[in-house]
Amino acid sequence: MSSLTITPETHVGVIAVDHPLATRVFARHQIDFCCGGAKPISEVCSKRGLDTQDIIAQILQETSATDSSPDRWADAPLNELIDHIVNTYHRALDEELPRLEAMASKVNQVHGDKDPERLSSILSVFQSLKAELEEHMIKEEQILFPMILQGQGTNAQAPVSVMLHEHDQAGRALESLRALTNDYTPPAIACNTWQALYHGLGALETDLHQHIHLENNILFPRALQG
Repeated sequence: MSSLTITPETHVGVIAVDHPLATRVFARHQIDFCCGGAKPISEVCSKRGLDTQDIIAQILQETSATDSSPDRWADAPLNELIDHIVNTYHRALDEELPRLEAMASKVNQVHGDKDPERLSSILSVFQSLKAELEEHMIKEEQILFPMILQGQGTNAQAPVSVMLHEHDQAGRALESLRALTNDYTPPAIACNTWQALYHGLGALETDLHQHIHLENNILFPRALQG
């Protein structure tokens, strides 16, 4: 894709698909390229107080300054993309979600008196997110993904709409967690578990953004087109 095709009107999700390394810039500036991928980059930058042309320049610099070749899942067979999503992201969440819940519960139990409202809210928001993600992955693996693999993607508008809605809900939960943790910055009094919790939540956000991006901006559109 030519760099000239990146304009202020180009949607964030399109940029992430055609320029995979752009996700580094988006992550650096906390730009949502998964759930918010359907918005023009100018609109997203304006909302975050960023200069659109500067962000575009950073994307082009990131793309040209590296010799690495990121996986371009936009061109991969759908079965390979689904295998990648399940094995790389779903199975990792099977382990990571209970681990983070245990840490959030422990921090709230042991240190709740130091910041009761914040720590209890972190635990509550995370537990809701965990439950939603676990149910979401089951629906994808048992209903939507089999439909796509059986060549019925063009008939999957209804389940895809449900998945997109649930992705938006997950995105809002991540925004809440980022706000509650001060951008995942633990306070000076934080113990090792508290620090590990914030680090883990930050890593979860990064992985979920990439995970949802692959589905919202690549898998679902391709499956629906047939």
